[in-house]
Amino acid sequence: MLYLASQSPRRRELLGQLGVTFSVLDVDVEEVPLPDEAPVDYVRRVARDKAQAGWQSFASKASADALVIASDTEVVLDHRVFGKPRDADDAVEMLQTLSGRTHDVMSSVWMVSARQEQGDVCISRVRFAALSEATIAAYVATGEPFGKAGAYAIQGRGATLIEHLEGSYSGVVGLPLFETARLLRAFGVSV
Repeated sequence: MLYLASQSPRRRELLGQLGVTFSVLDVDVEEVPLPDEAPVDYVRRVARDKAQAGWQSFASKASADALVIASDTEVVLDHRVFGKPRDADDAVEMLQTLSGRTHDVMSSVWMVSARQEQGDVCISRVRFAALSEATIAAYVATGEPFGKAGAYAIQGRGATLIEHLEGSYSGVVGLPLFETARLLRAFGVSV
């Protein structure tokens, strides 16, 4: 049985694209970088912590073929991790900082079973167009930036802010499908 340790509708949709049947687990993991933790280590740790928390939620009654998948995605610029905006002002500040610049989107996927655990990280590069104050204000007013790393959603209106993408679209959305499929095959799941 396959489980996705995420309440994200985007991650559910992406995993569904692989044609696998899965159930959803609700996990609560603190998402705060440790002092001096590199962004790539942070995104990997949070994905691993989510997968392990999902596994622990039912490990005593898990079937031998149970597998938990979790993911974490962060926007990174100049070694700064842009989490989800706290409020409209925070969203505006994030978008102003990203405006006209290229940032990394780091997306880690992690899997845990009774026999093994393994993960991978996908790093994509996203260049924003130069954004006017009016463009930023209008986008923030849509409400879309809230709950999104870096205050934007590439799968929504946020796509209009992006001038260039190098890497994985699904990784920027929140679950890198190439890496996820490769890991599923390593765990014996047909994809």
